[in-house]
Amino acid sequence: MRSVKRILLTSILMTMPLTALAGTESIVLGMGCFWGAEKRMSEIPGVVDVEAGYAGGDAETAGYEDVLRLEKARLRGKRNHAEVIKVTFAPDRVNLETILKKFWENHDPTQGDRQGNDVGSNYRSAIYTVSEAQDAVAKDTRTRYQQALTEAGYGPITTEIAPLRHYNRGEEHHQDYLEKNPNGYCGLGGTGVAFPGEPAKAMPAPLAANQLDFDRQLIMFEAQDCPFCERFRAEVLDGWHAEVPITATLNPNPPKGWMLEKTLFATPTVVLFEKGKEVSRYTGYQGDQDRFWKWLGFQVLTPEQQRIAFEQGTEPAFTGSHLDEKRPGVFVDPITGAPLFRSDTKFESGTGWPSFFNPVEGAITLHDDKTHGMRRVEVRSASSGIHLGHVFDDGPPPSGKRYCINGNVLRFVADAH
Repeated sequence: MRSVKRILLTSILMTMPLTALAGTESIVLGMGCFWGAEKRMSEIPGVVDVEAGYAGGDAETAGYEDVLRLEKARLRGKRNHAEVIKVTFAPDRVNLETILKKFWENHDPTQGDRQGNDVGSNYRSAIYTVSEAQDAVAKDTRTRYQQALTEAGYGPITTEIAPLRHYNRGEEHHQDYLEKNPNGYCGLGGTGVAFPGEPAKAMPAPLAANQLDFDRQLIMFEAQDCPFCERFRAEVLDGWHAEVPITATLNPNPPKGWMLEKTLFATPTVVLFEKGKEVSRYTGYQGDQDRFWKWLGFQVLTPEQQRIAFEQGTEPAFTGSHLDEKRPGVFVDPITGAPLFRSDTKFESGTGWPSFFNPVEGAITLHDDKTHGMRRVEVRSASSGIHLGHVFDDGPPPSGKRYCINGNVLRFVADAH
């Protein structure tokens, strides 16, 4: 419905003053990146349209590239535009105070010229008004929300409140961005501090450090109503067998005593902690499991393992791991932990590499390999996509196959007794 509304309203809203559309009122708000701001404010009942744009700068006209260029140049005496949204609402269905309550709650207004990982005056928090009445409501709600933030331990609000000037509608590809680009991430929602008199947001406590692995732990930071988080859960988290433990939380803060390198700005974000400190993170999920596992592989594999796994390398004969491993058990992917080969399918080939006559069903994929002037069949892990080795037709019965695998990209898990 919003897309249909936009077609009907765009030509009017682009050319008429903010207060001119009959039965509606508009206000311009800066909450950092306008993609997430547009999505969150459009969910308020009574809001009829939200438009991405630029405002508050010295230039009469400006587009996305102009704003980025000016911010990068940081020209002295030139005020840059902020990324903003123009919120058009029906006052008989929702009042301005309600709009601004959601504005305050859905971003962090204490960060100055930034919002999360987005740094620059173009990401400043701002309320640009078109009347004295709007200015009064903006300043009144700021005072009330400051009291709540102060009680919660936050610093002073840095939000710019000023009359609107030089508003420019954003480019078409920035409008309804998260609707047009359904694969991606969900923006995090503010400080978690409720506006006075509003229901407190239900936020669970941070994870308990004593229930995690201090040496190496993955934490998935997610959010409610985040379809990308749900997809990550379904496609990755629910089938987790990796050696590195992972847990999920709806609280954007790390466990007490643990440290994030920088503020989280979107979900899902998976952070790898070592000794309680962040060493790497993966933000967003687009269904590209190989990309996620490759990120994790570069954190947990040795350089030699990375060379084999990601560069189709080969370990020298008789130098790899597991050549003499004969215990009952299973050889698994070193990143995902997914089973690859049972030890009862392993045989002595005399080649210097672990060899198997059958993989676990569905565990591998086969690919033509024409490198090095040869024609071979490459074997990859189905779960992570990493290179394992090659398969040949000179193996024993019953398959007649020899899966010649680099031992250094196998992890062995003995059967439980």
